[in-house]
Amino acid sequence: MNIVCLDLEGVLVPEIWIAFSEASGIPELRKTTRDEPDYDKLMRFRIDILKEHGLGLKEIQDTIATIDPLSGAKEFLDELRSITQVIILSDTFEQFAKPLMKKLGWPSLFCNTLEVAPSGEITGFKMRCDKSKLTTVKALQSCGFETIAAGDSFNDLGMIGASKAGFLFRTTDAIKKDYPQYPAFETYEEFLAGIKSVL
Repeated sequence: MNIVCLDLEGVLVPEIWIAFSEASGIPELRKTTRDEPDYDKLMRFRIDILKEHGLGLKEIQDTIATIDPLSGAKEFLDELRSITQVIILSDTFEQFAKPLMKKLGWPSLFCNTLEVAPSGEITGFKMRCDKSKLTTVKALQSCGFETIAAGDSFNDLGMIGASKAGFLFRTTDAIKKDYPQYPAFETYEEFLAGIKSVL
């Protein structure tokens, strides 16, 4: 039995932090898991920047409300879900993801949660589990699933490598160069054909 595990940001929706960087005019917030492999370090950096600028959850949610899925993403996801089971594994947070899940037709999402003070200040974050994407893929495999995984960033490479098939989607040239063993796609048509070929 197959299950496809997809990353969210950069694969189905734009990068939330890049959108917020542009909306807030804070260039440091453009940094993502494509740039910083250590997610804990990246999130602590982001929280410090938000605190420094007096920004909280509401400001980020206001930006997220303006974000639409990438062109063709919902159609791709709908077709994929019609032929196999799909879970989105993301290092984003429940407080960010809900409006985006609505626009994608409420797919299954496993993600993390933010710690937010009554004032709206983001004070910390709680990861669902250690190495959440890889751990989840291994747990699914222990339940009898064969996993197919795809993503665009450093934090996707663990689940991609542990799966029976793995793909890169709209990733960086550096990641493509360092991981030539994984087919890399730029369009949803190619991506869907690649997944179908291993189902």
